[in-house]
Amino acid sequence: MDAISLIVRSIFVDNMIFAYFLGMCSFLAVSKNVKTALGLGIAVTFVLVITVPVNFMLENFVLKAGALSWLGEEYSAVDLSVFSLLIFIAIIASIVQLVEMIIERFSPSLYASLGIFLPLIAVNCAILGGSLFMQQREFANIGMATAYGFGSGIGWLLAIVGLAAIREKLEYSHVPKPLKGLGITFIVTALMAIGFMSFSGINI
Repeated sequence: MDAISLIVRSIFVDNMIFAYFLGMCSFLAVSKNVKTALGLGIAVTFVLVITVPVNFMLENFVLKAGALSWLGEEYSAVDLSVFSLLIFIAIIASIVQLVEMIIERFSPSLYASLGIFLPLIAVNCAILGGSLFMQQREFANIGMATAYGFGSGIGWLLAIVGLAAIREKLEYSHVPKPLKGLGITFIVTALMAIGFMSFSGINI
């Protein structure tokens, strides 16, 4: 039940885009059509589901103070947390490279449409943010960390697909010339963020 509550909260209340504005670069650039946005959203979700629990394990069994006590009493004072950021990024980059190879192999059209933004998932601050929030919130077990990664990914996917659907409709709307393109996109994103703020009052 706690995991379900965490997933729901990660999607609607602590949404990576609308609550923290993480990953805005690819969010704005790839949200021009639903198919491409869905592909990127699934890729981001997959990367979060893998990297958050992997980094959770590294954090709790290797990096933080006393994490190496399982090797013996003499290692109980070792603190490798200074390397956390570096190792988190290395894990994320490795998983993104794997995702890129899979997409290129099985969906060349999606690979071509995502372009440079697929490898840029590695530096997507929403991905790194997931691991850093996991570190900050000190989840009780790997299941909760995985639930958080899944919920955060679904929230990001929901946000980018929603914006892409709206932008497709806006192509046929009479948008004032000065607001066409990124102008109206910023306004729509702000309105969506305000809409998602209504979920913050829910006690989950």
